[in-house]
Amino acid sequence: MSRKYSSKINKIRTFALSLIFIGFIIMYLGIFFRESVLAMTIFMLLGLLSIVASTVIYFWIGMLSTKAVQVVCPTCNKPTKMLGRVDMCMHCRETLTLDKDLEGKEFDESYNRKKAKK
Repeated sequence: MSRKYSSKINKIRTFALSLIFIGFIIMYLGIFFRESVLAMTIFMLLGLLSIVASTVIYFWIGMLSTKAVQVVCPTCNKPTKMLGRVDMCMHCRETLTLDKDLEGKEFDESYNRKKAKK
């Protein structure tokens, strides 16, 4: 069974984008409770909180992205950013590492965990 991998930055951005849509859906559900002002207000506030959380995550990943190591992918020759010891190219999904001990090994996201450094 093959897992689909993507770069960490893209995963976090996708999560933040999904929070925006979830927030809109929650707000839309509030329209069905127009008779109950309290229920509609709760749905609207929950949707708003989801959108605010998305904004915070976008800001956080933007700050994290400025600290990421920028490398040129050896496969597609496009610049990409790396977070951690192993990551994927944002363009062609090539596995990337700056750790000489991990070169040639099969890609595993667990290499970025502190316990996997052994």
